[in-house]
Amino acid sequence: MDTRTLRDLTVSAQGLGCMGMSEFYGSGDRAEAERTIRRALDLGVTFLDTADMYGPFTNERLVGQAIAGRRDEVTLATKFGNERGEDGSFRGINGSPDYVRSACDASLQRLGVEVIELYYQHRVDDAVPVEDTWGALRELVEAGKIRAAGISEAAPGTIRRAHAVQPVTAVQTEYSLWTRDPEDDGVLATCAELGIGFVAYSPIGRGFLSGQIRSLDDLAADDFRRRNPRFQGEAFASNLELVDRVRGIADDKGVTAGQLALAWVMAQSGRDGNPTVVPIPGTKRVRYLEENAAAADVPLTEEDLRRLDEAAPRGATAGNRYPDMSTVHR
Repeated sequence: MDTRTLRDLTVSAQGLGCMGMSEFYGSGDRAEAERTIRRALDLGVTFLDTADMYGPFTNERLVGQAIAGRRDEVTLATKFGNERGEDGSFRGINGSPDYVRSACDASLQRLGVEVIELYYQHRVDDAVPVEDTWGALRELVEAGKIRAAGISEAAPGTIRRAHAVQPVTAVQTEYSLWTRDPEDDGVLATCAELGIGFVAYSPIGRGFLSGQIRSLDDLAADDFRRRNPRFQGEAFASNLELVDRVRGIADDKGVTAGQLALAWVMAQSGRDGNPTVVPIPGTKRVRYLEENAAAADVPLTEEDLRRLDEAAPRGATAGNRYPDMSTVHR
């Protein structure tokens, strides 16, 4: 796996999102999850993404256990800000400086490490000036507890304000063939202007772009996608048409639809003035990890990119990204 640079942090050109190993995507298998993480390191996928809220708290412990003995190979990213209780309850968004400091210490302990390479503000707290939150992040950098800071689902103005306090190394936002918002809302352009890297989560559209989800019956009863507007009713049917167009192009190239979707995101890095783009597809199984990693070797011609732009144009996806969009792009 090649590497790419997010401002001042060198990472593998494709990362691994670990969230689904602990929550949201149905039941998990801890042993298989640990095998998946270790296999990722074998393949050079060394940029691992987690958050304190996943589980809650259990995902960081899982990642920490899986990388024990191989710490030097790993670039760790985790997040704070979506505050949860031990019982799984959601307490809201917290960006207060005291919380930032305590959350970081707790993450370091759960991960079993002395430093976090990339520490993200998971969501923006409207009740706390972003300058205050990022002042605390600057202190964590100066204390050597984190190497770099990032922000997730933030609007261009918020990114600029944070960057003025402590350089933003990466902005993490959903981006894929069916979520092209960052192209339209100024986030990609802002990152390019300021020299900030861009990390794309859900680059396979929460698995929808794989073409393997044909109805809600394909999802576990406790899978959070069952509540996602894009997986509902007429929106689901409309989005299947988009997926089938992508799958037709994938068939022509002899790759899976998921690999083509991932290759498209990877190809956006530096394209048309874009910043460096690094996708972090999530999986909890070795076989899907290996399939995703192979997408890094899928070449896309300008004709391929043109066909994909026609198959999944901006604004073509039906339904919002979340049932409640109030916490994103603040």
